[in-house]
Amino acid sequence: MGTFGVGTATETTSTVAPAMVDASHPSAPIPVQGRPLGDSVRVALGETGRRIFPLILGAAEFGWNVDLESSHEILDTYAELGGNAVHTADSYSGGRSEHIVGQWMRSRGLRDDILLAVRVGGHPDNPGLGPVNLVRSVEASLTRLGTDRIDLLYLDATTDRSTSMEDTLATAEWLVESGKARAIGAVGYSAEQLVEARILASAGYPRITVLDVPFNVVRRHEFDDDLRLVAGAQSMAVTPSHALEHGFLAGRHRTRARGSLSVRGLQIAANINRRGSRTLRALDTIGADLGVPDAAVAVAWLLAQRIVTAPIVNAFASQHVEELVQGVGVRLSRAQLSEIARAAE
Repeated sequence: MGTFGVGTATETTSTVAPAMVDASHPSAPIPVQGRPLGDSVRVALGETGRRIFPLILGAAEFGWNVDLESSHEILDTYAELGGNAVHTADSYSGGRSEHIVGQWMRSRGLRDDILLAVRVGGHPDNPGLGPVNLVRSVEASLTRLGTDRIDLLYLDATTDRSTSMEDTLATAEWLVESGKARAIGAVGYSAEQLVEARILASAGYPRITVLDVPFNVVRRHEFDDDLRLVAGAQSMAVTPSHALEHGFLAGRHRTRARGSLSVRGLQIAANINRRGSRTLRALDTIGADLGVPDAAVAVAWLLAQRIVTAPIVNAFASQHVEELVQGVGVRLSRAQLSEIARAAE
């Protein structure tokens, strides 16, 4: 594996755990022997009691755009750089993503070293968060993953607007008590629903301790103030998805492709406009100054937001993981953060 440089800024606006400040940066050359340097870079995942690398590897592309062998190479690279948190979902590639992640953990003997995060509610066989389907979804995911527990179970409310919060949390309580899930996260819940969930938690139901919300430099305003306020007040760990806006913020695609476009192509094309071009130019300039790629600057911008714990990032190749990990060691100055914000307006 090749080495790649790290840029730093002299001024920072982010709140970083001491372990992150004192540790050698994980994108430094990896020793031939011994544990990877990134092993010492850890942040608390809210109130779950777990500490993770501040970049969660998403498996959304596994089994869809990335085959099994390439998926395992990506996972290997992430683990070699010190990563220890992997995110998948029962809906990714109809469950194939879970099979791939499970095979990797078993073949490498890493199950106990990895925080396994799984989002449920979107599989067509067990849709939604009703009591019966929620239990069946978790059981099916455990089977595909070949494990006995999910470390962080994300409840996807975007798939179910009818099941009551109490019914969902009552089922989650059983899953936690039975050891099938260790901690509970949320996707697609409103601020009001999270307040209701905390009230129910005071009555003995499990607490929602992690929040996944689509958030990046070009989607700053979708993380609304009420949701931010509630997440902060409840000391939730925020793990933003779409950290690179479907790959657009990596800077590889800057013109619209001719002819028919794939789903991913259409998602990227939606940002190829004046605002998107300004944003990429700002990332280009800052990345050139710091000696890191655009993707690393986009990750660094997220980690500079005080409420963010660890973005969820997807990768198509091992080299993408190497680029993304560099963002963990970058500290953006106030001037650089302002420059990115102005460009993305």
